[in-house]
Amino acid sequence: MSAIIKTTNLTKVYGNQTSVDHLSMSVKQGEIYGFLGRNGAGKTTTIRMLLGLIKPTNGEIEIFGENLFKNQKEILRRIGSMVEVPGFYENLTAKENLLINSKIMGIYKKNAIEEALEIVGLQDETKKLVGKYSLGMKQRLGIARALVHYPEVLILDEPTNGLDPIGIKEMRRLIKLLAEERNITILISSHILSEIEQLADTMGIIHGGKLLEEVTFDDLRKRNRRYIEFQVSNDNKAVMLLEKHFNIFDYEAHDDGNIRVYSYLGQQGKMNKLFVQNDIEVFKITMSEDKLEDYFTNLVGGGTIG
Repeated sequence: MSAIIKTTNLTKVYGNQTSVDHLSMSVKQGEIYGFLGRNGAGKTTTIRMLLGLIKPTNGEIEIFGENLFKNQKEILRRIGSMVEVPGFYENLTAKENLLINSKIMGIYKKNAIEEALEIVGLQDETKKLVGKYSLGMKQRLGIARALVHYPEVLILDEPTNGLDPIGIKEMRRLIKLLAEERNITILISSHILSEIEQLADTMGIIHGGKLLEEVTFDDLRKRNRRYIEFQVSNDNKAVMLLEKHFNIFDYEAHDDGNIRVYSYLGQQGKMNKLFVQNDIEVFKITMSEDKLEDYFTNLVGGGTIG
């Protein structure tokens, strides 16, 4: 899959503070890319640069294979976005707000507003003034505004901020629908690990302005597998027995006689019996699972993401 958004050594410096530090990221066409980091990590600054709202101090941005700043107007016509809390004219209806936005952008297609409101589930709220909308409804209206011109890419900055659990669930459903049914490439930022985990195909982890890692969730899940861990008196003999009697080759032998077995989960009693029958002392048996939270904690050097 080709990269639809690509940054190379993207950097933004404000005075003596480096907000984004040589960030190189790659968002592939058709995927949901989760941009994860604590508040203040540099997510919003990066997104503002991607949308041409601020200029980088150094580095390059390519979108649709073109340099953003050489063809900014045409590139941004193909992108929808919602950065932070969306603002609207609260004394107007949703339709009136979207019509004003379409005219400002110079992009208007017949039935586009009605279609966008239906996608986000606001088709029955068209007579209500936006000032009467809940925060969740305003967030959905913000996405409708981003969809009016039929974008190929959608960039959403913390779209679940401030929402209650029902609002978060609705937003999650909407984002998945746009990716799966509309084939829109989506970059979504968040400081909440569980939200990114439930949505994203690929994740970029930013901390202190630096991109620490870019990884697919398929690869992460392979890393974070369940296993049975044995601590035994003779690990060499133990793994030979596992191979011979259980045909197990999916294991890791660690220091201090620790063996992690990644298959035949639930068969630890039979394995223990085999070891004991062959004069191997078993000091400890545990069922373990490397957790994503532990992975992130180790990666960012302590604390939690969100």
